[in-house]
Amino acid sequence: MADVTLAEGPFLHAQRMTEAYLLRLEPDRMLHNFRVNAGLQPKAPVYGGWESEPTWADINCHGHTLGHYLSACAFAYRSTKDARFKQRIDYIAGELAACQKASGSGLVCAFPDGPALVAAHIRGDGITGVPWYTLHKLYAGLRDAAQLADSAASREVLIRLADWGVVATKALTDAQFEAMLATEHGGMNEIYADLYAMTGKEEYRTLAGRFSHKAVMEPLVKGRDLLDGLHANTQVPKIVGFQRVYEETGDERYTQAAAFFFRTVAHTRSFATGGFGDNEHFFAMADFDRHVFSAKGSETCCQYNMLKLARLLFMQDPQADYADYYERTLYNGILASQDPDSGMATYFQGARPGYMKLYHTPEDSFWCCTGTGMENHVKYRDSIYFHDDRSLYVNLFIPSAVVWKEKGAQLVQRTSFPDVPATSLQWTLRAPAEIALQLRHPRWSRTAIVLVNGREVARSLVPGRYIEVARRWQDDDRVELHLEMEAAVASAPAAPDIVAFTYGPIVLAGALGRQGLEPGGDIVVNERKYGEYNGGEVAVPAIAGDPETLAAQLTPGSAPLEFSMAAEDGTPVRLIPYHRIAHERYATYWKVKPGIA
Repeated sequence: MADVTLAEGPFLHAQRMTEAYLLRLEPDRMLHNFRVNAGLQPKAPVYGGWESEPTWADINCHGHTLGHYLSACAFAYRSTKDARFKQRIDYIAGELAACQKASGSGLVCAFPDGPALVAAHIRGDGITGVPWYTLHKLYAGLRDAAQLADSAASREVLIRLADWGVVATKALTDAQFEAMLATEHGGMNEIYADLYAMTGKEEYRTLAGRFSHKAVMEPLVKGRDLLDGLHANTQVPKIVGFQRVYEETGDERYTQAAAFFFRTVAHTRSFATGGFGDNEHFFAMADFDRHVFSAKGSETCCQYNMLKLARLLFMQDPQADYADYYERTLYNGILASQDPDSGMATYFQGARPGYMKLYHTPEDSFWCCTGTGMENHVKYRDSIYFHDDRSLYVNLFIPSAVVWKEKGAQLVQRTSFPDVPATSLQWTLRAPAEIALQLRHPRWSRTAIVLVNGREVARSLVPGRYIEVARRWQDDDRVELHLEMEAAVASAPAAPDIVAFTYGPIVLAGALGRQGLEPGGDIVVNERKYGEYNGGEVAVPAIAGDPETLAAQLTPGSAPLEFSMAAEDGTPVRLIPYHRIAHERYATYWKVKPGIA
């Protein structure tokens, strides 16, 4: 991320909104319960929502926000070098170190029952909540702070916490460990694989393998999809961890499981937006019609974690399929999840016709998706470009620039994508350089044409691959990539009459206005009441006809990516990109009635 710069556009706007939110939050309030559990006097009152309120006490996620906050500050610092983020990281690490010293333990936590909850879980006692899931956020935040913000204090706290984990679980038999993993535990296998990479300590690699849930992995290795009914976001971080365990052990079973899971979820279980699930759970796709219109579809955390998985798999095997999914989900899931006015983020992004996006409050929610939301919008730079020894991959069409220090090269990308299906690239070189430029030809574009300095050098008629332009580049050489975007229909095999309309990778949503909405009524506290907020009956246009014909007949509007189609009664329905929907009711999926023969 330190080698990439974002230029003006929606992604940089989203980043700035999250940066401002991070700087408004007070570390001492997030540290409140950590200090209490260590026997220290808190320095500020605790935040509300999941961090303290009795309504959510049973899930025991107290303290998860601090971990996400550390990660977000690390991403923001790596991207901007703004010293304020590094100062906050080091301050928090110092406070956690003081908690470790005061308690005489490497474990730091914010649970109401303190370390007793974790001890009971490790013993196999019945508990409520998800202690390892919550601790995983703290491990991950400290890892990101150490690796991306060069925080020595964070590394020291992390290693003490990691060593505590080794000792605390050492006496468990394999069967006892596996039983413990039946409770959501985030990506603890990923963390210990990362710790092994950071330190070379073999005990960390061993624990990464023990934290890999065999009951989930073994069917995936055999190519069996047994996901129906499982809690979706419990699974995705485990799979991210499987890929990391493979990278650190070479055990092929782990990457086989990860790749099969990705293909299954991305290609057979996802909505047009790249999200999936209903009420946080995978459902049988044969029952698509019973779930697609839920207000509790597409938990944003799931999309966050699927993009982590896609990124890891791409780095192992740079296939355009991973980047295509990444792009689709980035626009229609992640960018779409932020309120562009307040910077707050969604929990679910359901497709109930006439519903709206609901965002967390600044200080009284702190959902899981509040935490991942802090991270999502300050790490956009991490997957635009990739390189190996000879090639530079351009995966995303986002206004930006990348520096490849070893080659003495900078590539500047100027684009108004997705408003225009094209991008231009310009080299700045210290000296002429041999580089293979890999340009993604997305599956949504029938053709791709590449021009160098105004002359066509490649034309692709095979979507879903990379076009290689390898040459000795000169300073100021210019490259253009021209693509095609067209309207299309997305549906599930079990419900061909329920469709979403897309334009290239962009999901088009019906913009249905603010009927019954009060200003600020979409900033909410309780995610459990999704489907109830502003949930009165709303008139939603009925659509009739052949879906493919309807897509072909969309009428362009006055603004880029704005279209209209005729409802059954002839009234126009305005369609705009779903990621631009905010503060109004919408429809992304439509149950299309048969047309008149």
